[in-house]
Amino acid sequence: MPVKKKTTNSKTKDRTTAAVKPQPTGKPRAAGKLKTADNRTAAKSKLSLKTVVIDALADMKALEVKVLDVRGLTDIADFMVIASGTSDRHVRSVAQRVVEKTKEAGFRPHGVEGQQDGDWVLIDLSEMIVHVMLPRVREFYGLEKLWDMTATKRAARA
Repeated sequence: MPVKKKTTNSKTKDRTTAAVKPQPTGKPRAAGKLKTADNRTAAKSKLSLKTVVIDALADMKALEVKVLDVRGLTDIADFMVIASGTSDRHVRSVAQRVVEKTKEAGFRPHGVEGQQDGDWVLIDLSEMIVHVMLPRVREFYGLEKLWDMTATKRAARA
């Protein structure tokens, strides 16, 4: 079968040349997808540790969550979070969720203590220490009274 040549007046297509769509210029699609993933990673890293911990505690319905600013009182941490659980199982679950969520957000816990007993679990997150405890243990040790120093109490102490 003979190949017809295309002329300006002819409405038939030339079979020798394939109709190829021009490729868009710019970044390839894979690079665009990587950029989106990088943006999500950057957004996760922008979350503060305090926000991640409080959200994790709220997700697990921890009771009486209190965040204490201890920057002027000690060098071991900037913030101390104290929360309660309804049972030893709830305390362990709340602490485990805090560890999971902080790892997902890019913060690595330095240590977790007390998960075996479940009365009091301490999570060391370097700049923040999280205490999850049973209400009776929380009342007995009274960490809020020990660490809660408002500006007026700090001035009177100095």
